[in-house]
Amino acid sequence: MLQRGIGGVVSGDGWKLEKEWRSADELSNNLKLAAVAGEDANFLHHFGFDFKSIQKAYAKNKAGKPIRGGSTISQQTAKNVFLWPGRSYIRKAFEAYFTLLIEIFWSKERILEVYLNVAEMGDGIYGAEAATREYYHKSSHRLTKGQAALLIAVLPNPRKWSPAHPTKYIYYKQYLILRNMRRIGKLRFD
Repeated sequence: MLQRGIGGVVSGDGWKLEKEWRSADELSNNLKLAAVAGEDANFLHHFGFDFKSIQKAYAKNKAGKPIRGGSTISQQTAKNVFLWPGRSYIRKAFEAYFTLLIEIFWSKERILEVYLNVAEMGDGIYGAEAATREYYHKSSHRLTKGQAALLIAVLPNPRKWSPAHPTKYIYYKQYLILRNMRRIGKLRFD
């Protein structure tokens, strides 16, 4: 967040950092379910790493297809909270280390709470509450299923896509997330 904020000042765009923390209880269940359905369907069942997804991403990337990530919500949380942006084997090693630590010391509900509060969801917009206020003019606990799915659909590249102006591709991703939300049903943090 700081790096992006300082980058904005240096480039002349000014400091832009919108963020409002919300506890897990204050976040919409629709949003939590959409995040799991869209970002990491096996979130409640793995210990930080989804090796099947990592293998699929590796095979697609090796075949020259568009770059696909295999990171779990836990890995993304570790990266967003503790590490710098960019791609390198050193950063990936640190990411694995911090992923293991948060899986040991935090509950799945806490990991999801942190993820939804620190993920960049637009240019200088961090966390679900700031994004919901920006795009839907309401609090994140009042998100509908469709709004939550649309917000999550832009996460791979929130500076390129916006829930305020979704493309056909983003609407298609929203549809897939909604379908996966129905398949998952309810999140149970036992």
